[in-house]
Amino acid sequence: MVLEQYSHLGILLLFAVLFPSIPLVASWAIYKFGLRPRLPNAVKGDTYECGVETEGPTWVQFNFRYYLVALIFVLFDVEVIFLFPLAVALDSLAVFGLVALLIFIGILGLGLAYEWRRQALEWR
Repeated sequence: MVLEQYSHLGILLLFAVLFPSIPLVASWAIYKFGLRPRLPNAVKGDTYECGVETEGPTWVQFNFRYYLVALIFVLFDVEVIFLFPLAVALDSLAVFGLVALLIFIGILGLGLAYEWRRQALEWR
């Protein structure tokens, strides 16, 4: 009975081990039989971006506000996604659901007010 319950897990574990190991073993075998070069030429190790040589300096500093605005957007977007299950089940949750929803929206509002006060959303 127990073996029957865990047999599906064993099959999945077998696939999880075999699926990534087969390409690794094949790559090693191709290397050992000499079908791929042992020392690739310098062109292969050359730095490129999208197949095109870079123009200008490669170590350009980007404005960190791009990442900050993107991170804030993702953070608030993911938090808003958590509102959907509460909104769907609000009838069955009654007053407790409404209080939880208001607390969650309040926390979101406090986070937005904090970011607004620190002028993290201002583009300078």
